[in-house]
Amino acid sequence: MTLVLKKEPNLAAKLDAFAYQREAVEAVQDLEYAAIFHEQGLGKTKIAIDLLLHWLETRTVDTVLLIVKKGLVANWQRELKSHSHLSPRVLNSDSRNNYYVLNSPARLVLAHYEAIKAEGKRVALFLRTRVVGAILDEATKIKNPESALAKLFFEIAPHFKRRIIMTGTPIANRPYDLWAQIQFLDGGKALGSDFQSFKRNLDLSNELSQDRSARGVFESELGTLYQKIARFSVRKTKESGVIELPAKIVRNIEIDWEPRQLELYTQVRDELRAIVVRGGLPIEDESEEAIKRLLRLVQICSNPALIDESYTCDPGKWEALGGLVEDIVAAGEKCIVWTTFTENADWLAAKLRGVDATKVHGKLSMEQRNRAVELFLKDEKCKVLVATPGAAKEGLTLTVANHVIFFDRGFSLDDYLQAQDRIHRVSQVKTCYVYNLIMRDSIDEWVDVLLHAKKLAAQLSQGDISAENYQSQMSYSYGEMVRKILGITESTSAS
Repeated sequence: MTLVLKKEPNLAAKLDAFAYQREAVEAVQDLEYAAIFHEQGLGKTKIAIDLLLHWLETRTVDTVLLIVKKGLVANWQRELKSHSHLSPRVLNSDSRNNYYVLNSPARLVLAHYEAIKAEGKRVALFLRTRVVGAILDEATKIKNPESALAKLFFEIAPHFKRRIIMTGTPIANRPYDLWAQIQFLDGGKALGSDFQSFKRNLDLSNELSQDRSARGVFESELGTLYQKIARFSVRKTKESGVIELPAKIVRNIEIDWEPRQLELYTQVRDELRAIVVRGGLPIEDESEEAIKRLLRLVQICSNPALIDESYTCDPGKWEALGGLVEDIVAAGEKCIVWTTFTENADWLAAKLRGVDATKVHGKLSMEQRNRAVELFLKDEKCKVLVATPGAAKEGLTLTVANHVIFFDRGFSLDDYLQAQDRIHRVSQVKTCYVYNLIMRDSIDEWVDVLLHAKKLAAQLSQGDISAENYQSQMSYSYGEMVRKILGITESTSAS
């Protein structure tokens, strides 16, 4: 059934694209399915908008379903208004609104992933009555093939005439994160239909540090991964030469301990060591309990008050942060302070109220988050945004700032890369600075090494670097390093 509107919308783009953005659209516009993997900050939003305008103009589809993360709906509405004449109908948490949207003659429907999940039956019916193209922004949202969300998208995938996934970090944390995203596109043709089989040889595990045979298999699989999907994928990085961006300078700042903080850290570290020597090393793996215990050490390195309410001192990192912020503000510039923990975001924003800091984290409503972002973007007095990666790492262009400070970091590569590139992207004109605050002789040092290893693995599997480049930089030392941090020796392991 062909959808006919009494008055068709204006399908002209308002702004011209960069050459590499036009090339991306041309490369995928006639494919049944495709992946747009341009690095974060290179304007995938513009590519998506021009692509959907092409689909609608050529009558390739009746309607485009644009699916984004919940926190990015308002951002996409702004971008659509800037780059096109389209006003999308929006699926949200209101069932009555959604019934109206899915039964209206709309050319463009904007929805977040949770709305699609909640309206699964209605969406399935909608797909039977329309010729629909789907664009999934930040497609790593469906990276877990066992999740109900991913299973729903696998089920409805064949009913889209066109399927596009977009993310600048397809390898969000581990190489096997790619499987489910590609499964949505091709049903298993490129990477196979058995996730466990795919995952077996693509796990950045602790055993790679000592098992050369396993390491060889891992590197071989990594090196051929992108070739398997290259036919329907496009990727450009900031090093591709497609656009000139200011330099990005990364600086690790080693921090000395506040005495009580060190005492707490040593106590928790020793308790953790006593627990794990029987069961093996708690390297980042499938054990949620191991992750939680290691994360407690990260919390103490950041701010011991996160786990001990009686801690009232300023932790070691505070003085360094205060000095950085003071210098940045004195230079008339803005910065983003990143922390993994919601309670920390509240504490830091309060400590930085003298520079009119605002905050964004997951416990704030979407209205509060959007208001905070607007304040940071438009109010010259507001020099600092304190944010958690989970709430603000994706989709936002925050190039009014050119400094990011990681007060602490978790174990997620995606969190780290996406967060720092809120400032290092199209429209940035100043040199960008990334500061990592690292407690001396602590788990922070292990996190730094682990994230570097994950980044190299992602770059090789995405085709960004050669196998030779990977091997010259890669270290599998994170296993031995966490043993040292926890004080686990061969004798304690044997006891």
